[in-house]
Amino acid sequence: MATENPVESLQEEATCPICLEYFKAPVILDCGHNFCHLCVTQCWQGSDANFSCPQCREILQHRNFRPNRQLANVVELAKQLRLQAAKGAEGERVCETHGEALKLFCEEDQTLICMVCDRSKEHRAHAVVPIEEAAREYKKKIQTHLMSLKKEREKLQEIKVTDTQRSWEHLKQTEAERQKIISEFEQLHQFLREQERLLLARLAELDQEIVKLQDENVTKLSKEISHLSELISELEGKYQQPTSEFLQDIRSTMSRSEEGKFQQLLVASSELERSLSHFCQKNIAVKLTLKKLKDALPLELKTGKGKSMGSDGKSTFPASVTLDPDTAHPRLLLSVDRKILTWDIIRLNRPEHPHRFDSSPCVLGCEGFTSGRHCWEVEVRDGTAWAVGVARESVKRKEELSAAPEGGIWAVQRWGFQFQALTSPPTPLSLSCVPSRIQVSLDCEQGQVAFFNADSEAPIFTFPPTSFTGERIRPFFWVWGVGSQITLYS
Repeated sequence: MATENPVESLQEEATCPICLEYFKAPVILDCGHNFCHLCVTQCWQGSDANFSCPQCREILQHRNFRPNRQLANVVELAKQLRLQAAKGAEGERVCETHGEALKLFCEEDQTLICMVCDRSKEHRAHAVVPIEEAAREYKKKIQTHLMSLKKEREKLQEIKVTDTQRSWEHLKQTEAERQKIISEFEQLHQFLREQERLLLARLAELDQEIVKLQDENVTKLSKEISHLSELISELEGKYQQPTSEFLQDIRSTMSRSEEGKFQQLLVASSELERSLSHFCQKNIAVKLTLKKLKDALPLELKTGKGKSMGSDGKSTFPASVTLDPDTAHPRLLLSVDRKILTWDIIRLNRPEHPHRFDSSPCVLGCEGFTSGRHCWEVEVRDGTAWAVGVARESVKRKEELSAAPEGGIWAVQRWGFQFQALTSPPTPLSLSCVPSRIQVSLDCEQGQVAFFNADSEAPIFTFPPTSFTGERIRPFFWVWGVGSQITLYS
């Protein structure tokens, strides 16, 4: 025993004689032998008396055993010593249960095991390979994943660089636009200030001219009044004279009383009226100048434009609408910038397209909306057969239209001497309110379509709220007849 390895001896003392594994919850019998609690219980299973010790076969009168906590502590120490000895000897990881080197890999449990684990019930039916072989296989898989991940990272880095460059370009564009706007508005401010200075200076000159003419006129009036007073006194005195004296020099008296004494007064009044007329003309010129400046502003800066058609006071956003050539009927001509729509008597040779209107002279806008509030302006100045509004993306293209909300169209129409909203049945509108420019307003959230006079902002017609069910809504145009034309404004 002196030559034996103490560690191995300790391992033997910490091993259950039944399962030949480290004790698990060790118990001691009356005969002094130790076993795992589960092992001795299974040995005595089915026996009601004369329990025998599995090691010495001594008959025990009672099924008595008690936990051996000291032995449990010794088992833990033996495990630690075995692990330390294995690590020191081979420098490898060892099995915590058996203290053997972990040289195998269980494919099913994806874990390292030792040779003893491989023979145990837990891993006996599992696919097991040497750790070197498992490492090679998984390194290949990891390498494949690494290559894929690196490629993905490179793509993301390229996207990041591209997005960063694009963002910088956009920022440069916005900065350039900002400086352009600042410069243009500064020029506009300077122009307005100069116009204000000139117009106010001219008004000041007119004030001085009016005051001067007024003073001159008052002086002339005072002189005329004085002259007339003297003449009246003279005539009254003449009238009281005796007959013989009264008739003396009567011709001279009558001549003085009948002379044109008011010529200078009339000339002064005429000059004052001309000055006032000139002032009024200048005032009109000021108003026209301001109107031109207002008309030159973008739609969203004009007073009253972009107003909400809902009741919550939120603003709509002007949309830049263009015509979609893929939907245009063969008799409709589109301008190069896709802003002008004209009906042509000659049917154009357009290519077949699933989105094209074949039966009705219609066309949709390129833009579509599923949320928010939007508006755009349409000029129908010379047309007598047209319709403008919105339509669902799913509106029928290859057969006759049902021009009403039930057919997916919300529009107003001019047909000769009739002006109507395309409800079902149509709602007549007064021809006297047919504008040359119409604002179409779309509220996707409220499901509402409204039309306004773009010049006077007066409402024309508002369709009852509906549900667009998230479908794309596009601008809609219908035109017919020689000379009929529609023009879009951003």
